[in-house]
Amino acid sequence: MGWLWAIIVGFVLGLIAKAIIPGKQHSPLWLTTIFGMLGAIVGNAVARAAGVAATSGIDWWRHIFQLVAAIIIVALGDMAYMAVRGNKRQRA
Repeated sequence: MGWLWAIIVGFVLGLIAKAIIPGKQHSPLWLTTIFGMLGAIVGNAVARAAGVAATSGIDWWRHIFQLVAAIIIVALGDMAYMAVRGNKRQRA
């Protein structure tokens, strides 16, 4: 059940990050989900380092760290995806 939640959270974080980033992102949905999952992992690590990983009630700070990490990873990942994809198109 843990992997299912990781995929769902990654999917949601990836979509929110794509909606926040200005312009069009070209990475496919499966890759956006992976980027969102990585954002959740990095955000949890940053929240743990900041001492706000587990609070009473809803962990708003942890979720904010996860979202910011997902935005950064989706933006950088999309640039990398377009660089690789663009190179393949030029060769063909």
